[in-house]
Amino acid sequence: MKKRYPRTLSSGTNNTVIALSETEAGKLFTGDTRSDIGSEAEKMRFANAINSVVVHFLRLDELNDDTEMLVMERLYPMDFRAYEYEKRELWLDVLESELHELHQKGFAHRDLRRPSDMPGERFDNIFLTPQGFRLIDVGISALFSQVGERLFDRYVAQELTELEAFRQFVLSR
Repeated sequence: MKKRYPRTLSSGTNNTVIALSETEAGKLFTGDTRSDIGSEAEKMRFANAINSVVVHFLRLDELNDDTEMLVMERLYPMDFRAYEYEKRELWLDVLESELHELHQKGFAHRDLRRPSDMPGERFDNIFLTPQGFRLIDVGISALFSQVGERLFDRYVAQELTELEAFRQFVLSR
């Protein structure tokens, strides 16, 4: 059974996210996952330097001796169904533009839509916030400089397919 932490916001296959304060959340890295923390922080910093669609990286820290933490801004998701169709279209257009900008600069999120065999909601890495749609969990994201043109182009094509599925999901509700 997975360890339960106080102030848990979410828990995925490899990591748990906890509330640190009203403005900060911490993604916990323990055991074998601790080697991933630097890579994920690097990718967040890269994306944050381009635009604000990816949750903002704040710092690396530790919770205790065996748990490291990636500290990021805390997001408060809203339900898009409470908003008019036209407003949702606008938010989707902005998301598409911001993703395109990330792709142009060499960043692909790679996890907009969960595989059907994974637990969780289909699009639970996309949050609607007062600032518009935001992306969380860049753990499997890719940088062009690390994977090269062939893989990166494949990742972007898949991401655009997932984005279109998300658009249909949001606009059909």
